[in-house]
Amino acid sequence: MREGSDYELGVSVIKHAQYIMKPNNPGITVFNNIPLETLREFIDWTPFFMSWELRGKYPAIFNDTTVGAEALRIFDDANVILDKIIHDNSLAAKAVCGIFPANRVGDDDVELHCDSGQVMLYFLRQQSQKSPGTPNLCLADFIAPKEYGEDYIGAFAVTAGIGLEHIVRVFEADHDDYSAIMAKAIADRLAEAAAEWLHFKVRTELWGYATTETLNNQGLIDEEYQGIRPAPGYPACPDHTEKKTLFALLDVENNAGIWLTENYAMYPAAAVSGWYFAHPQSKYFPIGKIGRDQVKDYARRKGMSIEEVERWLSPNLGYEV
Repeated sequence: MREGSDYELGVSVIKHAQYIMKPNNPGITVFNNIPLETLREFIDWTPFFMSWELRGKYPAIFNDTTVGAEALRIFDDANVILDKIIHDNSLAAKAVCGIFPANRVGDDDVELHCDSGQVMLYFLRQQSQKSPGTPNLCLADFIAPKEYGEDYIGAFAVTAGIGLEHIVRVFEADHDDYSAIMAKAIADRLAEAAAEWLHFKVRTELWGYATTETLNNQGLIDEEYQGIRPAPGYPACPDHTEKKTLFALLDVENNAGIWLTENYAMYPAAAVSGWYFAHPQSKYFPIGKIGRDQVKDYARRKGMSIEEVERWLSPNLGYEV
């Protein structure tokens, strides 16, 4: 970590002019009652087993001599409950997404335009010492500056947790804690599947920059597609407070039935939200540790106190507070 360093590295290595793609359906699109049977085909089961402390990739985990039999038993139990949820229509999946004109302004921020006017998105840049020629990246790098013309950025929020509280209460009333925990794990997997399904729909239809994509579910899990969907609070954009902007932009509470707690957690908990970047060079990366210089600059740009920024970014601070 370089105290007082110039951290605007990386922007010049991203090419823009030939990659700007106007969306087929700009603006906001709402999806009510996404069929759970459809989402089932997009489930990544590997994290499901990890939630039960069973290590291994699906479906190879079933052949593991140590945990294979237990993994298969839990998988079968999960699918019995999932079958019932689908049959009873006891969970609802909803989503909202939007694709908006945008440009990078300065080095690390994005200016987005929607029906209500201009919205600023604030991002952070990697600040660690790297080998020569290796850029310090920021998500804003993947959006073209104004001199290249109007670019675009997307946003989304999905949930598969509507109705989960009732399901859990029924199981707990029967003293069936195992099934209650299982229902929560299934809802989490369906929410992630909804995020995968929606991103596929955005790439191939709504934005339409990958109309010929033909990946199977494993290809989707392995992220072989063009573009990324980083979530506020995760390594590439660790500031949870940016969810407030995302939720206001998409009117998530009214359009998808998800709201934020005072600590920016999503409710229902089986929910996913984030940004869409379409640039073919876009990729996930961790911000890592940042210095006081960037924290002060970020606080100035966001109009927040340094103390508040330090509180939200405490895991990323490269110095003692």
